[in-house]
Amino acid sequence: MSTTRQPGLFDEAGDRSLELERALVVFDLETTGVDPSSDRIVEISACRLDPDGSRGWLDHRVNPGMPIPPEATAIHGISDHDVAAAPRFEDLAGDIEAFFEGADLGGFNVARFDLPVLDAEFRRVGRDADLTGRRVVDVMTIFHRKERRDLGAAVRLYLGREHDDAHAARADVEATVGILEAQVRRYADLPGTVEELDAWCKAPPPGALDHGRRLVWSAGEAVVNFGPHRGRSLREVAADADARGFLRWILGKDFDADVKRIVADALDGKFPEAPAE
Repeated sequence: MSTTRQPGLFDEAGDRSLELERALVVFDLETTGVDPSSDRIVEISACRLDPDGSRGWLDHRVNPGMPIPPEATAIHGISDHDVAAAPRFEDLAGDIEAFFEGADLGGFNVARFDLPVLDAEFRRVGRDADLTGRRVVDVMTIFHRKERRDLGAAVRLYLGREHDDAHAARADVEATVGILEAQVRRYADLPGTVEELDAWCKAPPPGALDHGRRLVWSAGEAVVNFGPHRGRSLREVAADADARGFLRWILGKDFDADVKRIVADALDGKFPEAPAE
């Protein structure tokens, strides 16, 4: 853990700064998966911003006490070898709790993911760090509410101009063509052929079976990632007479076609195979 003094938090060049009544800890976790009830932390980084302008840092790799699934390693790059000699969470819990003591909390998607995961880790080792009662600043929420994510926003980002003729069909098409050309130039890892881009656009996010991450991979099994059966394997839910109603409910609701196809197959006893490593 390190601490440095800063003249202010976000007040460079006389800009309006964030006013702090008490410390704000902005943190991020890397984990073995996305289920707080069963997955574990493999890395934690946190910055404590104090009202006096000082900043303290806490950074730890954590041995989760369980194998890190390949699909998780593919996302954050941390393997079993990387954490083999790292301390367990129970050995770090006291220092982490002290670092978070009396502070409000912040992060990107912290309310929906990082906070529940960290709270679950504390509870597993018999500590109540009182995280759920804190004030929370979620930077992702601010971003989604304040920044437009439409064609006009894309024109500004990729083409550096305003989209003055928004919703005029020809202007929209011209802008879209320009954006596509800019994206191919900008992102070196983006495929360069239409065939490859088609596959890239249709592929689910890493570690997921569908674009909405309703189903994710865990230890080679398709796992439900929402609702009352979150964290259970699709195979297990389909075999549970009481839980099968949940799968039938999905088929009758407005879920993506890829989710419905996988669920329908599961009800028929057919389950997806994990992608080859």
